[in-house]
Amino acid sequence: MTRLDPEFLSILVCPLSRKPLVQVGDSLISTDEDTRRRYRIEDGFPVLLIEEGQEMPVEEWKKALDEAAKGAAGV
Repeated sequence: MTRLDPEFLSILVCPLSRKPLVQVGDSLISTDEDTRRRYRIEDGFPVLLIEEGQEMPVEEWKKALDEAAKGAAGV
């Protein structure tokens, strides 16, 4: 898994909603509940093209955000 630099991650936003992104594994997840987009990280580079992102089911999106929050808290 490629961990993006926290400073770099802090400036990235979802290209569709313009909301912050969080990293979960090799994906970036939009924090926007309306769009719930997931973008892959390929060879260390985020692929932030709207047409390449995937809409996540609500429960999967919530679980991913919980996982990101736990990772940020060091749990």
